[in-house]
Amino acid sequence: MSKTKYTYAVARIRALETSLLSDKDVEQLLSCKTAEQALRTVMEKGWGDPASGADMDSVLRREEEKTWEVIRDVAPDMSVFDVLSFPKLYHNLKAAVKEVCTETDNPNIFYDDCPVPGKEMLEIIRNREFSRLPGNMPQTAAEAFDQLLHTRDGQLCDITIDKAALEAIYEAGKRSGEKIIADYADTTVAIADIKIAVRSRKTGKSADFMRSAMAECASIRTDQLIRAALAGEEEIAQYLEGTSYAGGADALRESPSSFERWCDNRLIESLKPQKYESFSVGPLLAYLIARENEIKTVRIILTGKQNGFSEEAIRERVREMYV
Repeated sequence: MSKTKYTYAVARIRALETSLLSDKDVEQLLSCKTAEQALRTVMEKGWGDPASGADMDSVLRREEEKTWEVIRDVAPDMSVFDVLSFPKLYHNLKAAVKEVCTETDNPNIFYDDCPVPGKEMLEIIRNREFSRLPGNMPQTAAEAFDQLLHTRDGQLCDITIDKAALEAIYEAGKRSGEKIIADYADTTVAIADIKIAVRSRKTGKSADFMRSAMAECASIRTDQLIRAALAGEEEIAQYLEGTSYAGGADALRESPSSFERWCDNRLIESLKPQKYESFSVGPLLAYLIARENEIKTVRIILTGKQNGFSEEAIRERVREMYV
């Protein structure tokens, strides 16, 4: 891939970075009295569009779509972004399996901006045409479908699909040939595994449960993480202190919401050096993640205000901005 192709793409992204939300913008949203006022504030900054409606879900979904439209427009090679499309792709698989097996109807639960949109995914699962799915998905779909049909255990179905999604992310990272994307994929899987350990500890899950849910990656040892989780939350924190995720130990000791926030902030921190890159895919990946992060942050603020949470309670959950 010639450097000049990325030079143009990065120049476009640099121009767009100026409209990313800053910490000051987040403070402005936090100080809004109501969710409606906060939503109006982001819409005044250009979020949503007249055709998408003025409710929270429509505005935030439209922002996700806009982000991917930009990347498709500027990226010389979209295949390196597979790593980011998998969460939506596997979400669609999970939603379709549940809808078909339980004979329910939830049309608004699907994503359409991914390799297999909701309607197509439903058709594939309904007709059991699993071979039409990409990568390792046919096997995963067949397994999850059989599990839910015969056991009616929704959690077992979730674990099967979520683990397959993590494995697909990790493999796509390695396959991309781009260090920044491989590192991002590794971090994504590691943080998911750490979350599984923490939640499993809280709910008293077994080692077998954790093994069936966690995916292997380079930056943590799942066997050691499982042992720590069985021993206690403090042991998880101590294990993390010996890894590149040491910051998670303090967050875990502080509170559950601090830990969840640290998980997202850790990804943003790892991408900040991309601000100084000009000839690689890094800045495009960083922009995508930064946009996902700010959309999630706006959702946290709006939902918090809708539910009458105090400003302090919402602030504890707010993510760090990229800019």
